[in-house]
Amino acid sequence: MNHSLPKLLYGFKDLEPYIDARTMEIHYTKHHQNYINKLNEALQKHPGLFDKSAEELISNLDSVPEDIRMSVRNNGGGHVNHSLFWEILSPQKESATGAIEKAIEKTFGSFVQFKEKFSNSANTLFGSGWTWLVVKDGRLEIVNLPGHDSPLAQDAIPILVLDMWEHAYYIKYQNRKSEYISAFFNIINWKKVNELYEKSIK
Repeated sequence: MNHSLPKLLYGFKDLEPYIDARTMEIHYTKHHQNYINKLNEALQKHPGLFDKSAEELISNLDSVPEDIRMSVRNNGGGHVNHSLFWEILSPQKESATGAIEKAIEKTFGSFVQFKEKFSNSANTLFGSGWTWLVVKDGRLEIVNLPGHDSPLAQDAIPILVLDMWEHAYYIKYQNRKSEYISAFFNIINWKKVNELYEKSIK
């Protein structure tokens, strides 16, 4: 079965003023949809791969036929990364609580220090890519990855992610990346992040 856009749990306007409605609409209906279209197009050459989820394909790229591997890496990665990004956004401002709060404090010293390290990492990412909070070997790590590369391909479990491609912020923020990164912390769905963290350590 062809891959398709996941349903958003909020409207395009619901993340304002932090992410504007126009950006959300273009990002979701144009950019994300385009990655899905290209992924489906690539998989038509090997239709048996439609039986696997996009996450399964990205987690084991070596098993993807070489003639479509790069397309699956780029477009499948774009699909998987965006799908998680939409999930961990929320119109309701929340605080980190529960297991993820304790893990952040244990790993980074405090939530303030975590926010600073995550923000600095995103600010120093060169070119297009994503900044991640992942669980690897049971521990939290902040990592930057270029393009649409996914931590899933590196045996890490992503639980929080910020899209640092220009299409994610340029209409509202232009070159002011630091403002976009700061705004992100007002719309994180910490309940979902905590759910993903708890699942990752079971």
